[in-house]
Amino acid sequence: MVTLLSAGPSPQVSPVVLHRWSVGAGETGTAKYLDPFAPGGEREWPCTRWTSPEREIGFAATELVPSWTATAPPGAWLEIEVQARTVTGALTKWFVMGRWAETDADIHRTSLPGQGDADGDVAVDTFVAARPVTSYRVRTTVYGSGGGVRSLTVMASAVEHTGRGGQAGGGGAPVPRAIELDVPRRSQKVHAGHYPQWDGGGESWCSPASFTMVLDYWGRGPAPADLAWVSPGDPCPAVDHAARDMYDHSYQGTGNWPFGVAYAGRYGLDGFVTRLRSLGELERFVEAGIPVITSQAFRDHELPGAGYSTGGHIMVVTGFTREGDVIANDPAAPDDDGVRRVYPRAAFESVWLRATSSGGIAHIVHPPGTPLPDSGGNW
Repeated sequence: MVTLLSAGPSPQVSPVVLHRWSVGAGETGTAKYLDPFAPGGEREWPCTRWTSPEREIGFAATELVPSWTATAPPGAWLEIEVQARTVTGALTKWFVMGRWAETDADIHRTSLPGQGDADGDVAVDTFVAARPVTSYRVRTTVYGSGGGVRSLTVMASAVEHTGRGGQAGGGGAPVPRAIELDVPRRSQKVHAGHYPQWDGGGESWCSPASFTMVLDYWGRGPAPADLAWVSPGDPCPAVDHAARDMYDHSYQGTGNWPFGVAYAGRYGLDGFVTRLRSLGELERFVEAGIPVITSQAFRDHELPGAGYSTGGHIMVVTGFTREGDVIANDPAAPDDDGVRRVYPRAAFESVWLRATSSGGIAHIVHPPGTPLPDSGGNW
């Protein structure tokens, strides 16, 4: 195993912490729900609701991102909510962070827009505080039968949306020699025009392609029988399957961060969304044999070798060169052979960490029991 050099000081200015929750028994009852994306009337569901105790964050946070793995087959679905306490001491209302199910058999998987008030709003998968928050509670409601939450995390961070955020500092010393994980390569572009009801492949399916790569790496994913509905001749039916079952009907896309983790959880993987603070931290996951799914936004000149601009894109970091540059499986390639890219270390770190991008968002998915690197509190 390659020994990586320790990370230097964090180039990211915003603090971040990840809390893990153990969901216990909750209160049972019934509740009505009207699916806005399906014909028909309101339906009444049996449900079980669990509410966490209030948890201190340790700093004044501006964002909360929950993520989960769960069981929600046909006949069941899940709602995740957060409530925060602002720096003034006041409690916010409960904000819905997602309504999720494995399929669309009963409800349509969705985030919930239009919740904004004086305390904050939900931007697809992220609670964005209008005034910083110092603590929060999280609530899960399982509807129907046969469902349950296996893991639940909440990442809190203080992202300075009006500033430039983290500056690229090289992420500590580069690796002393090359390391690269054997992650299968999947192009999103070979799916151009596929299934327009799930955002049509091509430019839009970076997240399904990335999660499919990581699932394949771990030897997980849908069985052949689960892919029988995909059109004959499809270059990788697993990507179409992931797109269908990650699709957020309100956002009208497949890039909802916790929905990706929840999809991987269907195949027995553990996972969470967090923010990493440097490439030095990311290197430690690669050393441990864990590829990291990252989110970033950039202009084409900001990431040499990319050849495109994006307002938000998902890829998989699979390794580092001897010089410390980033080896990524970037699904924005015309075919699978072109997916492997090498990006300059400082440029990649800058477009990934800065607040105008994702602020260092990373999806970590792995089999249960896989040892993780020692954490600084953000995983």
